[in-house]
Amino acid sequence: MIGAVDIGGTKIAVGMVDDKGKVLSRMEAPTDPKRYSDGIELIAHMLRKTAQRAGGAFRGIGIGSTGPVDPLRGEFGDVDFLPGWRGKSPVKDLAQIFSVRVALENDGDAAALAEAGWGAGQNCSRLIYVTVGTGIGGGFVFDGQLYRGVDGAHPEVGHQVIDPAGPQCSCGFRGCWESLASGPAMVSWIERHAPADYPHRAGITAQKICELSLEGDKIALQAVEHEGYYLGLGLANLINLFTPEMIVLSGSVMKSAPLFLARIHAVIGSGCRFVPADKTQLTPASLGEDANLIGAARVWHYRVGQGS
Repeated sequence: MIGAVDIGGTKIAVGMVDDKGKVLSRMEAPTDPKRYSDGIELIAHMLRKTAQRAGGAFRGIGIGSTGPVDPLRGEFGDVDFLPGWRGKSPVKDLAQIFSVRVALENDGDAAALAEAGWGAGQNCSRLIYVTVGTGIGGGFVFDGQLYRGVDGAHPEVGHQVIDPAGPQCSCGFRGCWESLASGPAMVSWIERHAPADYPHRAGITAQKICELSLEGDKIALQAVEHEGYYLGLGLANLINLFTPEMIVLSGSVMKSAPLFLARIHAVIGSGCRFVPADKTQLTPASLGEDANLIGAARVWHYRVGQGS
């Protein structure tokens, strides 16, 4: 078994995953964004507990974390959601506690490795994983290798500029893909364009917008059309740049992917004339609710177990 750790801005999930990618036991708890030492103690406790429940010992630990992280040094970078964790090394600390090898990757890269190794993209030579939820992220696996930039950096697909006159983004630019096509971007569109007397305005979420569109709500249908268009633009850019065999779509917004796919395909078809876009398969992620834990375990196999 591999101990799997998924570190998010609001919760930490820990579990045991076997060598076929099956989650044998799991626990989760809230993340304390300011107290790293308490977080490591909590992770260690959950690793011991889930190993006990799964009935065995684990031979390594894989970590997938909200980023940015430095996978080569095993350290957290300038993580907005976890100010008390910046510069800390869970790889070093967990290796010291358990005397096993530990590997860390950004959670988007971890999920990409999981889908390429144990999920929808097992036989693909060129795979891009895209997750659309509170933000937009992803990872690239080409010929079985995780793509890294200079100094091991993780590409930020959500911060490609789609419309320089678009909304301000936290990265410093305007009109990034994330600012136009994430879940909060759908809500923001409703807030800007729905009439003042729109009955669903208060407390609306991306999920509610999708539900309302299925009921024929005209404003929600317009928001879904807008979302599909901007999702299509970002995906078209990835296809033009990388011509992947498969793009795996994940995240809370992509649970409603059938609402957007016709518009996405239309946009891709209109703007990818010079590449074989029809040979890029768009497919839903296949690993379900445990995808992040499975991804964390796959990180260990990729980095330490040599992709076994």
